[in-house]
Formats: sequence, structure tokens, C-alpha cells
Amino acid sequence: MKVPKSLVRRTQWPSSLSRPVVTPLQPSVVYASPDPDALDAQYQDGSGYTYAREGHPNAAVLAAKIDMLEGATGGIITGSGMSAIAAVLLGVLKAGDHVVGGDQLYGRSLRLLTQDLPRWGIETALADPTDVAAIAAAIQPNTRIILVEVVSNPTIRVADMDGIIALAKARGILVVVDNTFTTPRGYRPFDHGADVVVHSVTKLLAGHSDATLGYVAARDADLRTAIHDANVTWGLTPSPFDCWLAERGLHSFDLRFDAAQANARKLADALSDMPGVARVLYPTRPDHPDHNRAMALLAGQGGHMLSFELSGGRAAANALTRAAPEIAFAPTLGDIGTTLSHPASSSHRGLSEAGRAALGISEGFFRVSVGVEQVELLIAELGAAVAAATNP
Repeated sequence: MKVPKSLVRRTQWPSSLSRPVVTPLQPSVVYASPDPDALDAQYQDGSGYTYAREGHPNAAVLAAKIDMLEGATGGIITGSGMSAIAAVLLGVLKAGDHVVGGDQLYGRSLRLLTQDLPRWGIETALADPTDVAAIAAAIQPNTRIILVEVVSNPTIRVADMDGIIALAKARGILVVVDNTFTTPRGYRPFDHGADVVVHSVTKLLAGHSDATLGYVAARDADLRTAIHDANVTWGLTPSPFDCWLAERGLHSFDLRFDAAQANARKLADALSDMPGVARVLYPTRPDHPDHNRAMALLAGQGGHMLSFELSGGRAAANALTRAAPEIAFAPTLGDIGTTLSHPASSSHRGLSEAGRAALGISEGFFRVSVGVEQVELLIAELGAAVAAATNP
């Protein structure tokens, strides 16, 4: 009796003289090797793939493209922006080390530094990244890392990157830069001497609010190994499908960046003229507190993010969001369309009211991730919403 072939046996992928134009999606968790010697060789020289937690083709393709943008080598894709930061801290730090963080970091980064790292015996301090003297005063003999955002989330302040990097180099401290807001189009940290770059790829790099990913790259090969090992050990694994989506998003990154930045500049100017808007924060506006630094550091690239403050507190904030139903009110940024965020009720809700006030985040403070819609539509929609919030 002839034994039939089993349907559960995997079919070999069809060969072809032509190749797919689109990057194939490879969701396989595990990869088969011909024999133990071959598997041994793979683990020794790092070639090929064995288990998806240790790397997979879609992550490698995406990492290579972001490497190209950042001028990096050996970038690592992680499951989220926060997991990229976690991989750095888990891979580099040990009990007894000290970290200085910018005091205007993203809310979860602040929580990680102030609540989670201390549980592991790692000391932390926060300081104003726009003031290198404040950073210097926060440094201790055991400081290992300075973690900063080039443009802060959500207060849109511009860090004194040149001063911080020079200070860190003189003290033998690693500079870790969260470049999510700025993107490589606005600033390339490695070109200025930074040691580690992280991104929430979820945001403008992927650009469509349908993929959650992070990226981290280190200048030094030993650092890359330590971060990679932490990523694998702690299981900060990216989804192949999300990597595939993000790579697709990257194909239009330059076009989206230019369109969103142009819209942001015009929207910032329009908001500044609206009654009821107390202030507007956009890096290249002359009234921005870090305007001169932004023009020099970012070469005039203001980016797609801006913030503004309404008079009237939470009641006005509620009225504004209800009056702008076509603009997504959501705790995110970097979508193809414009999104509106209220830090006091989302990213920085974990801070006390006094803590938010110290950063300039009131109940009337909004962050806008500007998209690529017609800017006239955005100005009209937000203008009507501001009027509704100001004149309930």
C-alpha cells in the first residue's frame, strides 16, 4: 500500500526566475537547519535565522532602512518605542549605576526612570535638557547614561544637544537620544557624537497608526551586542507583520515629512492669531523659547509636531475636542492624518498637577501631530474648535 504524503508537511516555496517587487512577509517563528553542525555554525557566526525572538527577515529589512536614515550600523527592531528604551537600559545598566534624564521626557519614559529603575537599584535624576549646566549639576560619579529627547514630548523644547554631548564625552558618559519627534530628517544624533539612538517607529517613520515598533542603534559594537542580548532575553520581539507594514510606510516617509512639516508651520502661525489661544510652541517660530538653538541644531526643520495652550482649562479642552470630531483625539502621533492629544489626561496623567505645571502642561495644553491633509481644512477645523472652546 502506498503511503500518502501528509498535508502537515511544509511545501517548499516555489522557485522563480523573477522576484517579488514587494518585500515578502515571513511570519515563521522557527527556521529549520539541515543538521546540528549547520545550526551550531549559525549561532557562532550569527548568519541566517533560527528563532524569531532572535531575529527574523522582516525586522532585518526594516532595521537596514532605518540604519540608512540614521547613518547607523546594526540597528535592532523591538516591539515598541518603550521596549527600545528598555533594551538599552537593561543591556547597559547594573545596580548602583546612575541615569540623568531630561525632565521633559515622554510620560512613560519619566515613569521608567523615576519609579521602575529605582526598584532595580539604579539611581536616577531629572534635569532641564535645554540647560547644560542643569544637566552637569545632576551628574554623579556613578552616572552611566544621559537620556534626552532632541525635541521634547509634548512641550516642544529643544535640548542643548551640542552642550550635553560635549559634557558627556568629557565625563565618559553615554548619551542616549530619543529621536522620535525629530526623525533623521531633522537631526541625526550619530553625526553629532551621540552613542545610542532610539525611535518609536510606531510614529512618523511607520506613519499610519497600524504598527507598534521600536528601533535602537549603538555606535559601539559591544554596546550593540549588549542591547541585542537584552532584547532577545527579555523577549522584546517585534511582529513580522508590523515590520512589514512599517517598511511599507517608510517608502513614503520623505514625502509625508515634507507635507506634514509644511502644514505644521502654517497651522502654528494660524493658531497664534486665534483669540483664546494663550501660546503656540513650534521650534522655528521666532517666539519659541529655543528658537535660535532650533534653527542651528535642526537646520530650520521644525518638524510636524506643535503644541498650543487654550485659556479656560479642562472645560475648554473638552469643548475643543468635541467641536473637532474630524480630527482624531488620541494619545498618539505620527499618523498620516492629524491627531490631537491632551497630555494632562494621557501621556503625563501620572504626574501630579504641580509636576505638570512645572513642565508647562496645563489642562488647556494640547499637542498636535500634524498630518498631510489640506492645511486650509485643518486651520478651519481647529479655528472653529478654538472658537467653540473660547465662547461656549
